[in-house]
Amino acid sequence: MVGHLQDRYELHNGVKIPYVGLGVYKMEDKEEAVGAVKTALETGYRSIDTAQFYQNEDCVGKAVAELGIPREEIFITSKVWNSDQGYDSTLRAFEHSLNELKQDYIDLYLIHWPIKVKYKETWKALERLYREGVVKAIGVSNFQIHHLEDLMSTSNEKPVINQVELHPYLSQKPLREFCKQHQIAVEAWSPIARGRILEDPVLAEMGKKYGKTTAQIILRWHLQNNVVIIPKSVHANRIKENAQLFDFELQATDVEVIHSLNKDQRFGKDPDYFNL
Repeated sequence: MVGHLQDRYELHNGVKIPYVGLGVYKMEDKEEAVGAVKTALETGYRSIDTAQFYQNEDCVGKAVAELGIPREEIFITSKVWNSDQGYDSTLRAFEHSLNELKQDYIDLYLIHWPIKVKYKETWKALERLYREGVVKAIGVSNFQIHHLEDLMSTSNEKPVINQVELHPYLSQKPLREFCKQHQIAVEAWSPIARGRILEDPVLAEMGKKYGKTTAQIILRWHLQNNVVIIPKSVHANRIKENAQLFDFELQATDVEVIHSLNKDQRFGKDPDYFNL
């Protein structure tokens, strides 16, 4: 059971990723982004999730440099965007990300979306980066079961992780079971559905029962499902609140109640139809 903010999930290649990280999607104000990352790291977070598309990799690098925490303690994730997929263009995109972050390596590099006819070539580039040691682990984001099956049918390396939209209204049970079967970790982006389900009466009532916020109830549910989470916030109080998940445990019956809220409802894009 996850018991501490810096507890880590061991990926199938032996690399360990913190169960809880800070997502920096839509942090467009540079100063605000640097401040959020610094607050998270000062609070005890050791995982930061960014992407080329977010245009704030430089902010992550700046915050990491300014705090002076040993690099090996911090886990940095980035992703190659759709328009840069393909073998050579992915290698160029990675170099750009590395320069923006001002790092010698990236801990985890992901394919951001499964772009048809491109993601296999993109994956070959990620395999090369992994062999060269400039990436410690490689994975995918927003891949459905059929994408994973197709990718693994010709790949040399299996993704260590699949980062997907996942929350109580979109529990992704078949995908999670497939990933477990193949030793692929599951990571939830939008773990609280961008705040859209915080008014759910069942979750709100559960929050009262445990003396926790609805967001904390949802995040704890993820952890008890062995899901890695990257909640996003620019507000110091929320960043700290999202880390206070280790002084309580949901009863098994309550975990099942949250499971029952699933509606297969997406708030983000459908991977099968986005940016084809």
